[in-house]
Amino acid sequence: MGRITLNQVTKSFGEVNVIPPLDLTIEDGEFVVFVGPSGCGKSTLLRLIAGLEDVSGGDIEIDGKNATALPPAKRSLAMVFQSYALYPHMSVRKNIAFPLRMAKLDKEEQDKRVEGAARVLNLTDYLDRRPGQLSGGQRQRVAIGRAIVREPAAFLFDEPLSNLDAALRVGMRLEISELHKRLATTMIYVTHDQVEAMTMADKIVVLQAGLIEQVGSPLELYKAPRNRFVAGFIGSPKMNIFEGPLAAQHGAHAIGVRPEHIAVSSEAGSWAGVVGVSEHLGSDTFFHVNCEGIDDPITVRAGGEVDIHYGDKVFLTPEAGQIHKFDAQGLRIVE
Repeated sequence: MGRITLNQVTKSFGEVNVIPPLDLTIEDGEFVVFVGPSGCGKSTLLRLIAGLEDVSGGDIEIDGKNATALPPAKRSLAMVFQSYALYPHMSVRKNIAFPLRMAKLDKEEQDKRVEGAARVLNLTDYLDRRPGQLSGGQRQRVAIGRAIVREPAAFLFDEPLSNLDAALRVGMRLEISELHKRLATTMIYVTHDQVEAMTMADKIVVLQAGLIEQVGSPLELYKAPRNRFVAGFIGSPKMNIFEGPLAAQHGAHAIGVRPEHIAVSSEAGSWAGVVGVSEHLGSDTFFHVNCEGIDDPITVRAGGEVDIHYGDKVFLTPEAGQIHKFDAQGLRIVE
């Protein structure tokens, strides 16, 4: 079981309150991602759950038991860090087995768990190598293997892919998601990359300045962002936000339209503009269009082979039902 509950948890460093009172429940078997900009408190929150930082107030429960005062080793949690934290002089086998040796498990049980983790992570052929002989992705799998053998109630990942190149990040993202399906164990994953959050999570927790802005599935956050911050943070490229007379026409202080929900035409539309810089990504093209009476360029997502070029005059039309409205406090207006 791996149900984790935070009840009015707070954290202060001296005079600075980085986590105001916060409530959150992570159900057994969920893949939950904490996401937000740098300094939003997501890594601090993970370290509070792990016991690597002491809470300033509130309680943390793991499987219904108060774990607030328990040291990390007693919480039945396994953490995978941004740095692999492997012992360079030890083989892969010994690195993975290290927490089992510390727990004084017998040699037969150690071997069984190490070989099982190696099979799951495709590391069987590398067990006798040292970390220096492995790629970055393989070293990250070793770090995950060291967590798996502990058979924890939950895995905690602190930006584990940030040291990898783009191609390896995509591969490891899929591997960790597949691992979650196989193990069916609770996983809490911290990232500043909202693409990772959208593609991996069962549930996303969006944080800003230590506050939870919204909790929900990736599609819930994409389709119904609670406020302007979530609307602008979730989705890539980010949502176009408009204020002033354009928003007032829709009875709002601000409106938002995602780039993929704007149609482009050379003949007629809601907004007339001139194409500026374009980003060609193969399957998609992103246009940045300067429109009359609108301060910032509008980002539009279109097919990869659209015949539109720099300087072309175009018309843009937002899709019906895809305009998000926000009030003066930045909260979404539900109609």
